[in-house]
Amino acid sequence: MSSQTVRLPGFRPWLLRVWGLLADGKMHAHLTNAKIARPEPSFRLAIFAAMIAGACTFLNVYCTQPLLPLLMQTFHASEVAVSLTIGAVTLSVAIMAPFVGLVAESIGRKKVIVPALFAMAATTLLTATAQNLNTLIFWRFLQGLFVPGVIAVIIAYINEEFTASAGSVMSAYVAGTVFGGFLGRFLTGLLGAHGNWRSAFILLGILDLLGAFAVRQWLPLAKNFRPAQHVFKSFADTWGHLQNPRLLAVCGMGFTVLFSLVGAFTYASFYLARPPFNLGPVGLGSVFFVYLLGCVVTPLAGRFLDRHGFRRTAALSVTMSISGLLLTLVPRLPAVIIGLAIFSSGIFISQSAATVLTGRVAGRARSAAAGLYVTFYYAGGSVATVAVGWFWLQGGWLACVGLLMAVSLLTLGFSVLGGAKNAEKPAGPLVDTAI
Repeated sequence: MSSQTVRLPGFRPWLLRVWGLLADGKMHAHLTNAKIARPEPSFRLAIFAAMIAGACTFLNVYCTQPLLPLLMQTFHASEVAVSLTIGAVTLSVAIMAPFVGLVAESIGRKKVIVPALFAMAATTLLTATAQNLNTLIFWRFLQGLFVPGVIAVIIAYINEEFTASAGSVMSAYVAGTVFGGFLGRFLTGLLGAHGNWRSAFILLGILDLLGAFAVRQWLPLAKNFRPAQHVFKSFADTWGHLQNPRLLAVCGMGFTVLFSLVGAFTYASFYLARPPFNLGPVGLGSVFFVYLLGCVVTPLAGRFLDRHGFRRTAALSVTMSISGLLLTLVPRLPAVIIGLAIFSSGIFISQSAATVLTGRVAGRARSAAAGLYVTFYYAGGSVATVAVGWFWLQGGWLACVGLLMAVSLLTLGFSVLGGAKNAEKPAGPLVDTAI
C-alpha cells in the first residue's frame, strides 16, 4: 500500500480510519505521509490466509441446508418457505457480484476482501437474533451481499500478487472453499441436533470473525494493484458479452449447474428426514462429507478436460449426475449417499469445464465475462429453491429427480452450444464459484 497521502474530499477522517483498520490494520495509512514499518507475512501464511478467506466465505452460503426440517418445525413453515434461507443468499450474490468487481478495480483488492469478511461475520451473528422466518431470510440476504467481496475479487488479487506461484495460492483458496462449504453444513447440523439453531450461527459468526482478523493480518499488502482508469467500461463489455450466443450458452450451463446442486441437496434434506431414513440434523450434516470429493474430483476433471476436450467432459459429467440421481431413488441410505456422491462429482466436473470455457469463449474483457457467469450461476441456485420446491410439493423426491434429470440434459445442451472446437485457450481460471 502506498505511503503517500490520499485526499478524499467529502469523507470524514474517522470513516477513513475505520475503513483502513478493517482493510489492513493500518489506522493512518491514508491520512499521513509517515511510513509505518510492518513486516510482510511469509508465503506460507499468505497461502493459509487465502485458504481461510475461502473457508470463511463458504461457511455461510449453504449452512442452513441440514437445518431445514428443524426450521420447518420451529417456524411452522413449508419446505419452500424455509428453503428461501438458501435462495436469499444466492440471489443477493447474483445481484451484487457484477458491482463488487467495479469497486475493487477502483480502491484495491484487499480493501474489499477484508471488510467483506468482517461484514459477513457481523451479519452471521445478527442472523442468530432472528425471531421469525422472515427476519432470518432478511439477514441471510444481507449475508449474501458481502460474499462477492471475496469470491469476485480474490482471483484477481492472487494473479496480481503471486505471479510466480499463483497456482499454489489458488489451489489453497479453492481447497478452503470446499472445506468451508462442508464445515458450515456439518457444524450447523451438529449443533442443530440439540434444537438450538441460533447457536450454530453464533459459532459460525465467531469463526468468521477470527478468520477476518487472520486474513487482515496475514494476507500481504497489495504491491502490484493499479487502479482502473476506465472502470465503467466494464458495463459496455458486459453488454457486448450479452450479444455473444456461445457465452450465453456457457452462462446457461452455469445456471443449470447450481440449479441442480442446490435443488438436489436442499430437498434431499427433506427426503432423508422422512421415513424410512429419519435422519436428524447431525445425520443430514454428515451427508455433506460427499462435498470433500471436490478436492479430488476437480483436479482430475481438469486433466480429463485437457486430454479429451470440453464436449466429452460435459457428456461424462451429465452421465454421472443422472446416474447418481437415479441411484438416490433406491430406498436404502447407503444407496442414496453413494448416489449423491456420484451426482455431486458430476456437478464438480461440469463446473470445472464451464469455468474454463467462460474465458475461452469470451476472448476479451474476461473479467466482465466472469462477472456475468457468476450472476447466472448464483441466479440458478436461487431459482432452484422455489422451482424444485414446487415439484417436491407435487410429487415428492421422485418428481424432484425427474426435474433435475431434465435440467442435467439442459446442461448438456448448453455445453454443445457453447463448446465449439476452435475456441482459444484460456490464460487460466477466471471464475470462482465454489460449491
